[in-house]
Amino acid sequence: MTWMLFDWLGTVAFAVSGAMVGLSKRMDIFGVVVLAVLTAVGGGMVRDVLVGNTPPVALVQPVDLLLAIVTAVAVSVVYEVLPLTYERKKMMGFLYDVSDTIGLAAFTVTGVLVGMKVPGAAYILPMMLGCITAVGGGMLRDLMAQKVPVVLRMDVYAVASLAGAFVMCTAWPYGADGASWIGFCVVLLLRACAIHFGWQLYHPHPKRSIFRRRRVPRDKAVEKQDNR
Repeated sequence: MTWMLFDWLGTVAFAVSGAMVGLSKRMDIFGVVVLAVLTAVGGGMVRDVLVGNTPPVALVQPVDLLLAIVTAVAVSVVYEVLPLTYERKKMMGFLYDVSDTIGLAAFTVTGVLVGMKVPGAAYILPMMLGCITAVGGGMLRDLMAQKVPVVLRMDVYAVASLAGAFVMCTAWPYGADGASWIGFCVVLLLRACAIHFGWQLYHPHPKRSIFRRRRVPRDKAVEKQDNR
């Protein structure tokens, strides 16, 4: 039940964010549905292939697939019915952040739960599966929308997923349900703080040379040219 709860929650949340990206790119209903489905089940399909669970669960038990399609259609209908105003644009941005954050947290939990079923798994495998499940669908969505994937350029995102997965693995001996909710809340908290406070990871920048080329004023440059 814990896995199903977080799986459905993450599916709906990521389907909403995928549909909103498609609408922002002025795609037709098919494109919106494709982005929603990729975001919602793409990461889980990659996870299943990595653990040898083939064909992926989303294709054998298409509940998540159908749920993503219905969510995308519903978002498209609401988008068309409501008038386009400045307040609505702000609300859409807020809704995208909320749905993307919830999806990230929920799918981190489902990925770790799958990893913990593998005998001998402790930290590395569950954490990697949790992160791949959480960010894989979003990367496919952004690539289809011709964007640099969010996980490669945004503030604390994949790091929040890894941190939540680590905390969940640490709390696992004390109970699976409690560890799942703790990991979920950790991801939510980190993403919320990153959005609110503008937390950023370290961005490498080349140092400027101390030997700067001296710039000659335009009038003096013209004067030198005339003297020649």
